[in-house]
Amino acid sequence: MFTLLKNATVYSPAPLGPQDIVVAGGRIVGMGVGLSAGAGTLQHTEEDWTGLTVIPGLVDAHIHATGGGGESGPSTRVPRIALSHLTSAGVTSCVGVLGTDGRTRTMRDLVSTTMGLRELGLSAWCYTGNYHYPPITLTGSVQDDIVFIDPIIGVGELALSDHRSSQITLQEFLRVSSDAYVAGMIANKAGIVHCHMGSGPRGFELIEAALDQSEIPARVFHPTHINRERWLFERAPSLAERGCSVDITAFPDDGETMVAAEAIAKWQRDGHPMERLTCSSDGAGCLPQFDEDGRLKCMDVGRPDTLNIAIRTLLSEGLPLETFLPVFTSNVARLMALANKGTIEVGQDADLVALDESGRVQHVLANGRPMVRDGAVVEYDPFEKRP
Repeated sequence: MFTLLKNATVYSPAPLGPQDIVVAGGRIVGMGVGLSAGAGTLQHTEEDWTGLTVIPGLVDAHIHATGGGGESGPSTRVPRIALSHLTSAGVTSCVGVLGTDGRTRTMRDLVSTTMGLRELGLSAWCYTGNYHYPPITLTGSVQDDIVFIDPIIGVGELALSDHRSSQITLQEFLRVSSDAYVAGMIANKAGIVHCHMGSGPRGFELIEAALDQSEIPARVFHPTHINRERWLFERAPSLAERGCSVDITAFPDDGETMVAAEAIAKWQRDGHPMERLTCSSDGAGCLPQFDEDGRLKCMDVGRPDTLNIAIRTLLSEGLPLETFLPVFTSNVARLMALANKGTIEVGQDADLVALDESGRVQHVLANGRPMVRDGAVVEYDPFEKRP
């Protein structure tokens, strides 16, 4: 059984023009112009995707699969992320984090929830640890978690320059970064340290010191939320120039925070290396505001659909899709060492997102499995309320 998708305008993320795509067994097994099912007897379905722009499934490297929050008591724990919140945004691959709460949220729960997303058809991984040091692990060892637990690909989100962090020292930071790096080598995984950046004045100082004083490759350090403060964003290019990839968060537009589309457009306009930029949603994470005493004033919740909003905004501003699409797809897959993700080509997983002319999600295939059809979700997790 195979599916033939006809007349799609493909961005791989490079523009390939009109293409027919053949999907079978969860993979892209053929692509070209004027393909047909032939006169054979193989069962197949055929769909006409004329007028649709087809991109790789988005790779969201920062979601709170088990839910985030909890910084103002048990009632502020955010529920776990729903399958449809990811797929309706065009996300087909994701990496889960724990966040602030490593007590009521556990690595057992995160790994199990990650495996559950896989059962539902997504491609899912996670980090070991959370905001704090020493890292909370499943096996008792960062290296063992990465080497022996299949979904775990690195450490994260380790908090830096944040009042909720462990106020980690340089030596502690180097130790956990070394553990992640070496374990990644042994397991042939990314072995990165995904760093939560707070609003503290130290900014990237620990990462800069690690680059200055150790032999750990720059690609191991992956700071996120770099657009939470404009002064922090302005300092991020210096890390990219040294070989780090930096991550923009697609925060909801509150009228004050630098939104993802603005950050990506400015990064590109200023001539910084686009291959060193990624974008994630912080889906199901708590987006809190604190007073001067560290007490929660109010909170919002991260949403994966902000990724699609960023893409639509950039398109509406006239930016060519191919110039920023890698930020959401191939850049992330390469950094996370996610084989068969982030591009559209023969042999890759059939993670395909079809956009209409305004950039809205119309169809989603995750590993060849339909998740969204004609703009409507067709697959839900067992506990979602269906329309």
